[in-house]
Formats: sequence, C-alpha cells, structure tokens
Amino acid sequence: MKVADFSFELPAGLVAQFPPDERGSSRLLVLDRRTGGITHSAIRELAGFLGRGDLMVFNDTRVFPARLVGEREPGGGAVEVMLVSRLDDDRWEALVHPGQRMRPGRRVRFERGGRTLQGEVVEERFFGRRVVRLWTGDTGTVMDAIEAIGHIPLPPYIKRPDLELDRDRYQTVYAREAGSIAAPTAGLHFTDAILRSLDEAGIERTAITLHVGYGTFKPVRATEVEEHTVDTERYAIGEDAAARINAALQSGRRIIVVGTTTTRALESAAERGGGRIVAGRAETDLFIRPGHRFAVAGGLVTNFHLPASSLLMLVAAFAGREAVLKAYREAVTARYRFYSYGDAMLAV
Repeated sequence: MKVADFSFELPAGLVAQFPPDERGSSRLLVLDRRTGGITHSAIRELAGFLGRGDLMVFNDTRVFPARLVGEREPGGGAVEVMLVSRLDDDRWEALVHPGQRMRPGRRVRFERGGRTLQGEVVEERFFGRRVVRLWTGDTGTVMDAIEAIGHIPLPPYIKRPDLELDRDRYQTVYAREAGSIAAPTAGLHFTDAILRSLDEAGIERTAITLHVGYGTFKPVRATEVEEHTVDTERYAIGEDAAARINAALQSGRRIIVVGTTTTRALESAAERGGGRIVAGRAETDLFIRPGHRFAVAGGLVTNFHLPASSLLMLVAAFAGREAVLKAYREAVTARYRFYSYGDAMLAV
C-alpha cells in the first residue's frame, strides 16, 4: 500500500492557528460509513447523530507545559528542552536544542515568574534524545516548577509562540492525569454543556488515559505504508471503564471512540485481552492502517489530519480510504478548519 495514496491537497490557510473564539462552536462533518453520505453540522449537535445506549470513550490525559526555555551554565546561550517522557522522579527523556552543545555533564537553568528549575544532561540516546535530570531549590516539586516555568508544546504546524490562552484551550475540559505533550485534540471540542446533552440523550460516557507522546507528530517517511512504525505510548484503563466497555461489547451496543489516541489504546487492549478489555496499565505501538479489524470502535470522533499521516491512515482504516478522502475534499471545499485547533468529524 502506497503512502502517496493518502495524500490530498490542503490550502495552507485552512490550518487553524488559533482555537475557535468559543469552545464548542466547531463545525462537524458526519460521514456515514455504510452509504458514504456526508452531512454538515456542528459539534454541539453531536448527540443527535448518536443513539441511546451508545457508549462514548474519552481520553482524559492532561497536557503539561513540556517545553522549557533556558540558558546554559556556565557561559549562557539559549537552550530549549522538550520533555518527552518521565523516566523516574527526576529524570526525563528529552529533545534538546542545540544538541551539539549539550553533552553529558552540561547544565542548564530555567527561570520564569519567580520560579527556578535546573537541569543536567546525564546521557545521550538515539535520534538526538538526551536523558536530563531536573531539580529545583524552590518550594514545591519539580512538576510544580515545570507547570510554572514550561511552555505549552504546540504542534509544529501552529506557526506562532504559545500564549496564555493555550494553557486552557489546548486542554480538554475533562483532563485529569498529566503526562501528554500533545492534546488528544478530538476532545478539545467538548464543553460541559455538550457533555450534558449526551447524558440527556441517554448516551453513556467513560474515560481511559493514554499519554500522547512526541511520536504523534512523526511523519511517515516510508514509501510503503507497511514500512512505517509508530512510537510507543503508555495507557491506563480503570476497572470501571473496563467493565463499562466490556458490558457494551457483550450486549452489542455501539462504542463511539473520541480520538485516534483512544482508538489505539482500546484496540490494543482488546488485542491483548483476546477481545475483552482488561483493566491496568500497558504500552502500545499499534499502527492501525487499512486492513485492521476493529474489535471495539463502532464510531469515531476525530479532527482532520495531515496528508499521508498515520492518523489519517487510522481514520481510513475505520471508514474506508476513498470515503475518507472524499470527505476531506469536501471539507476543503467547504473551508473546514484543519488539525489540532480545527473542526471535527464523526464517522459512524
């Protein structure tokens, strides 16, 4: 299967650089998988396209301000550290720029808003990554300092510095456990009012946690789809969520998955559990592409993704490549907003 088969023309002006003025005001394109029919609506009308007894599953991970900007010690010189994953209480895997100047033993100091955080490179890893040890002499923990000093790690296709508004808008209203360096963006559309409308329509809700890593932005550089790999991400499914999902599967009720991250976690968990969801923590490197047989997802809420990306391939696996590309072409014609701060799509 050719990666080029998942390309489409996207005017640069449709890549959303800011969230909509009001959360919950996004447009919604609804794709019927059976007929290929397309309906244009709004995310606040989502409940009307679902059915009583459907179970929606959300990803309640919380984005933390993982981009740290500081100076080398001694000597000065700007350094940027992107925290990728936490290894233990004070050590992190990170991307460091400029990498050639930050060898093991080099130190850096971060300051912002009266808070201070210090770091030292302790190990070099593959693909330019480093292991960085962080500590602070301030009151509070290292995570407290990161929350105060760090910048929200906006995706590379948002061509502006992060703003204070991003601390709220690049976060779902139901975010719980910090650990992601990118938002599960399908969830950014939901407001308390929209969640209440789902409840009132008899649509059940639950949440799992998958911490979104830097690999979500990893381009597909291969020519053949099968040659691509996705980075490993950690997820956790609680006892209550597992019970609700298994009950829906057993009774034949439809499960509407909110986001590609949630989809990967659930499909991985079902594969691991022989068709059932087992509570607990695990990791997934599942690359969902056309040919995948979905064990859990019966509907998908998602944003509009990059051309020839692994996320677009996941959506195509669920709803069909031709149908999805047709929907994307129609979205372009109708000037939907694309990517993280863009509009939404429902495939059912």
